[in-house]
Amino acid sequence: MNRPSPDYDVIIIGAGPAGSLASSLLVQQGYSALVIEKETFPRFSIGESLLPQSMIYLEEAKMLKAVEEAAESLGFQYKNGAAFIANDQYSDFNFSEKFSAGPGHTYQVKRAHFDQLLANEAENQGADFKFGCLLTSLQLEPEPVLTIQTEKGISEQLTARFILDASGFARVLPRLLDLSQPSDFPVRSSVFCHIKDNISDTDYDRNKILIETHPELDDVWFWLIPFSDGTSSLGCVAKPEYFEQLTTADTPEALLDQAIAETSRFQTLLASSTKTSDTRQVTGFSSNVKQLYGRNFALLGNAGEFLDPIFSSGVTIAFKSAKLATDILNKQFTNQPYCWQTEFAEPLQQGVNTFKAFVNSWYQGDFQNIIHFKDAPTEVREMICSILAGYAWDKDNPFVQQPERRLQVVGGLCAS
Repeated sequence: MNRPSPDYDVIIIGAGPAGSLASSLLVQQGYSALVIEKETFPRFSIGESLLPQSMIYLEEAKMLKAVEEAAESLGFQYKNGAAFIANDQYSDFNFSEKFSAGPGHTYQVKRAHFDQLLANEAENQGADFKFGCLLTSLQLEPEPVLTIQTEKGISEQLTARFILDASGFARVLPRLLDLSQPSDFPVRSSVFCHIKDNISDTDYDRNKILIETHPELDDVWFWLIPFSDGTSSLGCVAKPEYFEQLTTADTPEALLDQAIAETSRFQTLLASSTKTSDTRQVTGFSSNVKQLYGRNFALLGNAGEFLDPIFSSGVTIAFKSAKLATDILNKQFTNQPYCWQTEFAEPLQQGVNTFKAFVNSWYQGDFQNIIHFKDAPTEVREMICSILAGYAWDKDNPFVQQPERRLQVVGGLCAS
């Protein structure tokens, strides 16, 4: 007996960047895709500083033009690099001066607007979206069957050939399938908000994300992500113990204020700033999973592994995973040879491991020594710049081939 045709070729959980990009790539290949999202857009999300590598995937999904055309009206800030401050020592990297080929600029975006824009574009291309829907049950075999509940409490059952989990920090399938496992990173906490920055300093470069290290604690750092409308995203990342010792602060807002008061550059730069959003705190954001794919499912972006926000790698990894997964699904659906391990998990993990090595090196101090070493050879700075720009899959870059060893050696030379 022939089974009835599924409702969709692919159902995607989550309408963030990975979900929208995956749905776009699928419908362009002629497949039906549904994205289910528990929240109603637009909604706030962190992860606002994109990397130039992301522009390649946006262009392939035919979304880049829409992003560029909407940039000014939505407050997206042109971004051409990254700047770092430690004990008043300033160092910056221009993405145009990188080792790898590819775009040398991107945007810093308000995710509420950015995610809504991508979802709208994917929907215009033919993907279906259901917002305000909660996944209540899931069956993966023999074919995926999902039960969702709308905001009005109405239940609906849907079938598909495959499930992609792009649920981000919600990590829907890892929770349902018991795939979560502890991250390799220590538990860290972040406090953050949006501000009207009122920055008047003419030396401040709004085209770059600015990272400042605490003057006494190398593993405590602060971000300032400017937008083109005069607002910025402001945050601090540290182990929970750091925030606990800020004894006069008992709310996220007070924690952030007191932490900023311990900086050198930020407190001066933001002396006239005012908050435009609630201050939020997130603890234990790093995550890992036992596997990235299985029978009739795969995990995209943060639903799989999230490292740390220091190098803004989240959206780039999300886009890369969506691209890899949709390419394999096309092979799978057209009866071509395919392998999720060698064509998805391993190549995705290669770039993740590169970012991971850089994150570890940052907190160990080697990478901080490298970026603030004034006499670093030009070719080394260009290779480092490529990773900061998101080109963590460029195997021609020696810092992709052997990231841990090279960072340790170069970091030691820069410290001596």
